[in-house]
Amino acid sequence: MIVLWSGVFFGTLVATNTETHSLTYIYTAFSHPVKLPGIHEFTAMGLLDNRMIDYYDSSEQKKIPKQKWMEERLQQEYWDKGTQSRQSKQQWFKVNIDILINRMRQTTNETHVLQWMHGCTAKEDENGNLTFVRGVDKYNYDGDDFLSFDDGHQVWVAAADEAVLTKRKWDDVTALKDYTKGYLEKECMEWMKKFLEYSKSQLGNASRPDVFVFATRAKEKTNAVLTCLATGFDTKDIILNIKRNSRILTADDGVKSSRVRPNEDNTFQRRDYVEFLRTDSASYSCEVVHQASNMRVVKAWDNRLPPLEEMSIVLYVLPLVLVLVLAVLVAGVLIFLQKRGKLSSSDSSSKGSSNGSSNGSSDSTPNSSEPLMNGKYFTFLNLKTHSNKNHIFWCVFNMFL
Repeated sequence: MIVLWSGVFFGTLVATNTETHSLTYIYTAFSHPVKLPGIHEFTAMGLLDNRMIDYYDSSEQKKIPKQKWMEERLQQEYWDKGTQSRQSKQQWFKVNIDILINRMRQTTNETHVLQWMHGCTAKEDENGNLTFVRGVDKYNYDGDDFLSFDDGHQVWVAAADEAVLTKRKWDDVTALKDYTKGYLEKECMEWMKKFLEYSKSQLGNASRPDVFVFATRAKEKTNAVLTCLATGFDTKDIILNIKRNSRILTADDGVKSSRVRPNEDNTFQRRDYVEFLRTDSASYSCEVVHQASNMRVVKAWDNRLPPLEEMSIVLYVLPLVLVLVLAVLVAGVLIFLQKRGKLSSSDSSSKGSSNGSSNGSSDSTPNSSEPLMNGKYFTFLNLKTHSNKNHIFWCVFNMFL
């Protein structure tokens, strides 16, 4: 079973503090093409604060921007050089996967994967100045840590016995260690600062999400479901938190999420929800942070609980019952009046006969009166609710041989 780093990295690199920033690049290479949709033999992606900013894969063979500000602010020369760099790295990965397969005495029939992640993390002070916190440069093979760079001590650390040979070789190349340290602490930081300036210059131009907080019935009659909905935003990156007495609830508390999904008008929505006791007197709220529109809002729940199922049925049926009772009463009155009318006509006819009419005719009652009421006048509705720098020593030293 192959475990890719991307899932782990995306989990560990999420910025929980808005003053902390990261720039990271992740490269993934398979030993041979994987015939699965969306999976390529080689991919490379750049991430700024866990948001993808550029992308390359072995099918397109081209480095492309994934953020509008990247496309607008960086010249074509940047993308051309980036494409050349990615293509050379793709060849490097292919060679080194074969080396590791032979070193570990594996078969080429199986699928193997080699990954490399490198980048830097910094903190931003009130004046916008960035301070280097740490750098990362590490390799992973078949889902296990293989080799990493200790930036503080400027040495390579082998996480597997098979990586010791590479560690010894790379430790002997002082220029390679100096370059790796320099990239993490200086060049990476320079690119991060530039990218942050580009991205922040476009804040506030995106559409702001509409936020709704409401409760619905749960399967358990004693519970209700609190939903936080953000919709109508045109930039996917969004943070949504459900809070109970100001504490952010997590998956351990039962919070579930739809994740970001598209609307029909080219905007997006996200819906998070959690089940809670109807008797819970805590204060619930929904926090939404949408950086692209420079929006941060906390919307409190109004404490309105949905009616219980039994009460809901009563609310729908009671009006219908009242209408039915009223209809029966009206029908009874009309029938009573009709019969009384017949009786009066009969009495008049008898009196006329006894008086002896000259033409032998008499005033008669209607032959067969039409029914005053029938079933079609009483219908019941079914009610429903709607709710580059190039690596100088890349080809010379940076090999697993």
